Amino acid sequence: MSETVEAIETVRDEDVSVNGAEAGVSSTAELLVREGDIAGDYLERLLDLLDYDGDIDLDVEAGRAVVSIDGGEDLEKLVGGRGQVLEALQELTRLAVQQETGTRSRLMLDIAGWRAGRREELRELGRTTAEAVLSTGEKVRLQPMSPFERKVVHDAVAAVDGVHSESEGEEPKRRVVVIPD
Repeated sequence: MSETVEAIETVRDEDVSVNGAEAGVSSTAELLVREGDIAGDYLERLLDLLDYDGDIDLDVEAGRAVVSIDGGEDLEKLVGGRGQVLEALQELTRLAVQQETGTRSRLMLDIAGWRAGRREELRELGRTTAEAVLSTGEKVRLQPMSPFERKVVHDAVAAVDGVHSESEGEEPKRRVVVIPD
């Protein structure tokens, strides 16, 4: 794992550049594409330093750049327990993009399909919890979650009539509470 940390620090310390990209980006779509390109270059160097195989896919979805890395056996090491390494790597990638563009990035990173799989688990958790609250009439507090996880659960609960959700607590122990209407 220290090899991963050293490689991340090496990539962070290097200058991030986009081949011939102009400093003035005229539209949001162009900025998001540029963010994806910068992030892709940054992550490509990280994979090279670690000697990990992986294919980088760049996309724009729901007003944010989305970068996915798939294909290599070692990629799970870049996810970590409960996605903690993935979250840290996403933040470092956002900082690299911000350093280059001068604007805060909302870039989303997924590695080895972990975030996509977790999203499905959380949708199911939100739906089943909402149904349980409907049947018992009692509110339910879920375990603490990351902002990404809470958003997915809130969206799933919002799709069920007769209940709503709120977040309570302070990071890192912030959690979703599902409440009957």
